[in-house]
Amino acid sequence: MFTKILIANRGEIACRVIRTAKKLGVATVAIYSDADADALHVSMADEAVHVGGSAPADSYLQQARILEAAKLTGAQAIHPGYGFLSENPEFANVCMTAGITFIGPPVAAIEAMGSKSAAKNIMQSAGVPVLSGYHGADQAIKVLKDAADTVGYPVLLKAAAGGGGKGMRQVHSAAEFDEGLAAAKREALSSFGDDVMLVEKYLLDPRHVEVQVFCDEQGNGVYLFERDCSVQRRHQKIIEEAPAPSMTPALRAAMGEAAVKAALAIDYVGAGTVEFLLSADGTFYFMEMNTRLQVEHPVTEMITGQDLVEWQLRVADGQTLPLTQAELQIQGHAFEARIYAEDPENDFLPAAGSLKLLQTPTESDHVRVDSGVSEGDDVGVFYDPMIAKLIVWDRDRELALRRLTKALAAYRVRGVTTNIEFLKSLSTSKAFSEGLVHTGFIEQHRETLFEQKNARVDHFLAMTMCYLVLSEATTINPRESTRSDAANPWRTDDNWRLNAACIHARTVIYQGEELDLTAEEIGTREHRRFKVKTPATTVDVDAELTGDQLKVTIEGRQQTACVFQSEGNISIFSSETAFDIETKPMFASEDATDDLDAGFVAPMNGTIIDILASPGQTVASGTTLLIMEAMKMEHAMQAPVDGVVGEIFYKIGDLVEGGATLLDFEASDYH
Repeated sequence: MFTKILIANRGEIACRVIRTAKKLGVATVAIYSDADADALHVSMADEAVHVGGSAPADSYLQQARILEAAKLTGAQAIHPGYGFLSENPEFANVCMTAGITFIGPPVAAIEAMGSKSAAKNIMQSAGVPVLSGYHGADQAIKVLKDAADTVGYPVLLKAAAGGGGKGMRQVHSAAEFDEGLAAAKREALSSFGDDVMLVEKYLLDPRHVEVQVFCDEQGNGVYLFERDCSVQRRHQKIIEEAPAPSMTPALRAAMGEAAVKAALAIDYVGAGTVEFLLSADGTFYFMEMNTRLQVEHPVTEMITGQDLVEWQLRVADGQTLPLTQAELQIQGHAFEARIYAEDPENDFLPAAGSLKLLQTPTESDHVRVDSGVSEGDDVGVFYDPMIAKLIVWDRDRELALRRLTKALAAYRVRGVTTNIEFLKSLSTSKAFSEGLVHTGFIEQHRETLFEQKNARVDHFLAMTMCYLVLSEATTINPRESTRSDAANPWRTDDNWRLNAACIHARTVIYQGEELDLTAEEIGTREHRRFKVKTPATTVDVDAELTGDQLKVTIEGRQQTACVFQSEGNISIFSSETAFDIETKPMFASEDATDDLDAGFVAPMNGTIIDILASPGQTVASGTTLLIMEAMKMEHAMQAPVDGVVGEIFYKIGDLVEGGATLLDFEASDYH
């Protein structure tokens, strides 16, 4: 076994590899960019080497610097994680030439599966079923469009060198083809440096089922069963489970054997994932093979009891597979939910900011949290906005799903917008509970998943008011006790009045609306009880505050919520949902600013990658004017109405800050 390895990656996967290496007594070397100098994976590793600037192209994709770091520290092997250089045959070859083990498959296997078009041809020859489509070398627009017309719409345009949903576009008609192809090629070139495309028939609402395979240098191959990764947004997985629901033993064996056949056809070694599309009638088609460890590998670990990173290290060391196919068994059911800094209400737009609050569920044999960040860290614009992976296990799907919903309710994140509430909604939806998943799940159930929950807003407002009163008391009462006349009621700061009710009044802002709240004290100092008046109703509340835990009884229902306050914002986390409210200062400034037209503004820090309009140009509503890239996503700025483009303030390649005005636009007059 190796004595020291370098992890050529960052974030949660780097931390994940380090944990297994420590368990095996293997020393670890981390690499880091400017932005990651204080990152968790850096502090976890035994050593760390700086490799460049914040952008991946300046650091985590710098092959020569990474190799030099391995030589400098005496690392015998490099684990690439996933993403970045994990499926780069050139990097694997450079490692081999330098005498450093690449913890991954042989160069030839990476090359064979690196091109999706070449992979389709190999799979066809090996007898693995594939979808109809075009996988040829001629990339003329007419050739690609003719292929789409022949296959029949809808089609999926995919980057031949792609992965992770990048460089992919659904095209539902011939009229959409040119624009879809241009966008897919742009994104592919940006993400992979290669804009070669393939065209394949797009199945409506199939399931996305992938099989974990492992092969060793001795020619042995096994499959560690399947994962269902159907629930996706932007072609990227958001929640996965293993085993796949409604999977028969016969179908599991057929898909598993096909996956091993695919791996052996290219003399594969190490961990790999063969992805299939599964139709409703039980037929399945090869989609692609990822020649690396997958983001969702923990669910496979949970149902097999195996450490796949340990398997990787042992196989890379020349050892045989730890288990045979007959020795592998499925035990229970597991889910993985990806906690992202993103806004589901705004088309899952990535978010950036500082993690002012980060509290995770308690880990156990049933609950696991894989993360690369800590409270106080920044979620920046240079990397994927995933905060963590929440993995749960239990003896069957129903119990595991209960574990998932309970663990999601225990998550506390503030400082960035997250998808946690959406994941709660998704995991508790009837269709998901019944296992009726497919790749169009979110779109099909959008109305249900995004509907406003029937949370009692008046109850949360009452809880907020009680928290404000009780938290103020924790600062007022100690000050009172130090006074020489502390017993004098006229000198207290708790709203006491002679022959009148003790009433507290505050103004808060909820969903942009100012609301006046009052709380009349009807209890005692030992038993705090309030009559809280909101704009809609009046409720009686028994309340007790201990630290950040607010215990209340409202209309006979007792519950405890966690409260987080930061810079005038209050978040109340209950077992049902999270409630955010802004407090208005008791003595606010009278100054006001004019309501300025922000124009077309950058949603976050990013790069201008294309400008499709010119100053003075008259455009129709919906016309794309420019495109910027941020957090690995394209954002198209479109004309909201017919109008004329004014001055454009940036050029292609410029870096822009979030909130910057990108161009002027004048709407046409309508009479």
